[in-house]
Amino acid sequence: MSTSTNSIQTFNPNPSLPTLHLPSLACDAHVHIFGPVAKFPFADDRNITPMDASKETLFALHKKLGVARCVIVQSMVHGFDNRVVIDAMQAAPGRYLGVALVPTDVADAELARLAHSGIRGIRFHFVKHFSTGIQTQQLVDFSKRLKPHGLHLQLHFSSDMIEELTPAITQCVVPVMIDHMGRVDAREGINGLHFLALCCLLKNSHVHVKVSGADRIDRVFDADPPYPQGIVIARQLMREFPDQCVWGTDWPHPNQNHFPDDGKLIDNIACIAITPAEVTKLMVTNPHNFYSF
Repeated sequence: MSTSTNSIQTFNPNPSLPTLHLPSLACDAHVHIFGPVAKFPFADDRNITPMDASKETLFALHKKLGVARCVIVQSMVHGFDNRVVIDAMQAAPGRYLGVALVPTDVADAELARLAHSGIRGIRFHFVKHFSTGIQTQQLVDFSKRLKPHGLHLQLHFSSDMIEELTPAITQCVVPVMIDHMGRVDAREGINGLHFLALCCLLKNSHVHVKVSGADRIDRVFDADPPYPQGIVIARQLMREFPDQCVWGTDWPHPNQNHFPDDGKLIDNIACIAITPAEVTKLMVTNPHNFYSF
């Protein structure tokens, strides 16, 4: 069976058609794939059991949205078994790349294998609902292991971790990508202490940020446009750090309390990058340079 009787739906199966026409080679830099579980079993220690969100469903979504390139991020739903990401990359060679999850004692040979397959980075979590086992002080040493393979670090953390992680991140010898705008609370605005700490961290040119997750930092989803406070945060990041921002849908939106409309998320891009040149930088140039498509 591809799903369990206890599986939960995480995404809107009928998103709206966006009015924003994305430039050629636009990249969705943050998605996940779940299953099919019959082929790619879920991890025993997962925190949710979602319905399948297959590569075929993702490809169809991107065709509708006008997305040509993508970065698939391994989910804790599948744990350290990165086959689901590699399978999707192989189905769209050169257009879909990946970010893996690995244990801290992963062999160098495995890092080399992942890099050869199209994996571009390794993700670690510093959030309460799950962890991939790395300690703050280990980040610098682990980054040294990634450098020979051309891999970057991707970090997902709660906003109260920004200051604690800053010293280690600044010392990392590979590029560092921060997920979902550092999970800052959009209600605090651009003068919020956590947002200011994030901006201070981004003054290091090797640190980059995904202006994804407006639906996570701002729960006002019934406004027009949705997530207005999240847009303010994303716009400020794009204004201050235009060469260090990439964007993603975060499809299929795990651990959410509503179903974000991916078409409206696309339309929100026009409020984050307000000129055609900025849209091209955010959606094409920056991901091309960072991920080496």
